[in-house]
Amino acid sequence: MTVKYPIYLVDDDESVRRSVGFMLKTSGLTVRSFESGTAFLKEAGSLDPGCALLDIQMSEIDGLEVQAELRDRGIAFPVVVMTGHGDVEIAVKAMKGGAIDFIEKPFAKETLLDAIAEAFDQLERSGQKSKRRKEAELLVNALTPREHDVLVGLTKGYPNKTIGYDLDISPRTVEIHRANAMKKLDVYNLSDLLRIAFAAGIGEDRDTKTPAKRPDPQ
Repeated sequence: MTVKYPIYLVDDDESVRRSVGFMLKTSGLTVRSFESGTAFLKEAGSLDPGCALLDIQMSEIDGLEVQAELRDRGIAFPVVVMTGHGDVEIAVKAMKGGAIDFIEKPFAKETLLDAIAEAFDQLERSGQKSKRRKEAELLVNALTPREHDVLVGLTKGYPNKTIGYDLDISPRTVEIHRANAMKKLDVYNLSDLLRIAFAAGIGEDRDTKTPAKRPDPQ
């Protein structure tokens, strides 16, 4: 666990908050405790990226509801759920909802730390992906609107002829815009050009199927 993020411990049982919090803090981790899912959700949007350690069975709203609300708000905290004996079926639902792991109470310190380490790995990968996207967006922002339009067409798998038809320009002009875009992005082949485009989020809504046939210019 080289990179450490905060852990948001959410449990309505004060004794659990104390014991689990102590376990984590003595392992050198930063912990912030919340007495309910409602209290956590009130602040979740302003919290730094971290791991949400949720109890499944809570009053007011349970761990599954907290997990679903985080997902609906687009808050990408990896979730580890804590379950009591016999809550395995509910824990499986949490896993299907995207939870990293579930641990049954009472659990060993090593079991908890292993789950936290996996959550930290996900946060690290997510952070690197976010960094790559920002870098790609900066590069793509240097393109002219027309070069950007051509790039969008390329991410859809369209040939120059079809892109030209859509943009009401000649295939030769498409080729010029494509060459200019490659020069600005400092790439020498189409695959590298598309890699930057996709990293920047261009073409994210593209259909994974073969593109429908477009009218061919006469």
